[in-house]
Amino acid sequence: MIISEPQGAGRHGIHRIRYGAIFSVMVGSPLVVHLILGSRLLSVLATLLAATGTVVMIVFGLRRHRPSHPLPWYLLAAAALPFAAGTVLRELTTYASTPLDEILTLTGYIGTGLTTLLWLRPRQARAHPDVILDSILIGLGALLASWIFLIAPVLHSDIPGVNTVTAVVLPICDALLLTLLAHSLATSSRSETSLRLLHLALAGVLATDLGYRLAAAGTLTIDPAVLVLPLIGAYLAAGAAALHPTMSALGAPRSIRLHHSRQRASVIAVALVLSSLVPVARASLSPLDQVIVSSVLALLLIGLLIRSERAIGHSSRSERRARYQADHDPLTGLLNRSALLRVLHRDHRDWAERSLCLLFIDLDEFKAINDSYGHTVGDELIAEAANRIRSTVRRDDVVARYGGDEFIVLAPLERMEATKMAERLLGVFMKPFQLSTGEVPLTASIGLACGGPRDIDASIYDLIRDADAAMYLAKRRGFGYMFHDSIRYTPAEPSRHGWRPRETAV
Repeated sequence: MIISEPQGAGRHGIHRIRYGAIFSVMVGSPLVVHLILGSRLLSVLATLLAATGTVVMIVFGLRRHRPSHPLPWYLLAAAALPFAAGTVLRELTTYASTPLDEILTLTGYIGTGLTTLLWLRPRQARAHPDVILDSILIGLGALLASWIFLIAPVLHSDIPGVNTVTAVVLPICDALLLTLLAHSLATSSRSETSLRLLHLALAGVLATDLGYRLAAAGTLTIDPAVLVLPLIGAYLAAGAAALHPTMSALGAPRSIRLHHSRQRASVIAVALVLSSLVPVARASLSPLDQVIVSSVLALLLIGLLIRSERAIGHSSRSERRARYQADHDPLTGLLNRSALLRVLHRDHRDWAERSLCLLFIDLDEFKAINDSYGHTVGDELIAEAANRIRSTVRRDDVVARYGGDEFIVLAPLERMEATKMAERLLGVFMKPFQLSTGEVPLTASIGLACGGPRDIDASIYDLIRDADAAMYLAKRRGFGYMFHDSIRYTPAEPSRHGWRPRETAV
């Protein structure tokens, strides 16, 4: 069956694509002409068109999709205009820094930062501490590079028309925005197309300001028309994010999945490599630069040590969890069959001088109960039976779920001690089980196989085989429990309370 999209939805989708294409042509045409003819007026026009169009698309997206958290979108629309105004002033003043354009740019940064924080706030409570730590380390690396290559050259130069305060504040804002971007990238999913477009927009803003800072520091000589390209691309990406249907989910609580761990580690490694090049990049640092660079580098290294320690801890816990899952039954938490078969070799030294007994426990009529009440109730019964067995035996005794409704207790016991343990185990099954369907009565049959100190090297398979055979005979004849080496003494009729081998009677 082919399900067609409603005509209204398809028509609106076509209109959005058409409007986006017309808007891109309107913005791109003046910019292309500017790049060819070098007209600054056309560059200003393209920037203003991009900013205005972004605001219009955000308003249209808010009315169309009606997100549950619209405040960040309003802040983003308000931040787009100061950015554009600051860019226009720099273009009209031949990129000379003025207090007004720097204030406008800083206002745009504040609005963008608040918008990003509002979108990340519902995710931050659910984010893993390692993601936050990695984002901070990336931000510290960006701050270190900003101070070395952007701030220090401006502070110690006589470049005219440079505002010292904004020359320090704006690169720091760039580092903070990069930290937020890294954190958002680590907590976003591929289905969040609107958020991905906003990531692209934020990267364009950072690239534009980085170009201006490098030009102001005299580190980079670049055509001013090229510096406008990332900013206009950022406007287009932000507008497209507002038009996408996934914009309505931004800012809402969302469970996240951690990913990009290797990518974050690679970025941190690059930051450390850049840190090692600090003496080469800036051979002569002022005392103030030395204090700041040393402090940031120390924080970066301390954070890396903490991150490494946490990674080692995660690896150790993962290894223990994997080993536990490999050795234990998921339903009861007892040892599974494969782990049981290794116990005799593991504890050989502790049990070498003592008699060893294996009790094979099977739940009577469990299949009938499982068929009558269902597998869920059967699982409840198995789990509760395991708890009763575990609470009855001693702390150091080995208890395992051998399979289905079969359990094994392996312990260094004398014959009389094993008899008393079997009687205690049968006793705990006399009380009905309180399950979700009500009271369910259940009994058990136990087979025992013991070996003396000289038999400790015998295979555990032999003990299981002998105890299993004794259990089946005890079940068939209603004896409750039976020792394997006493099978030949079985009487013709079982007693009322179960049967105890004559030679083990006290």
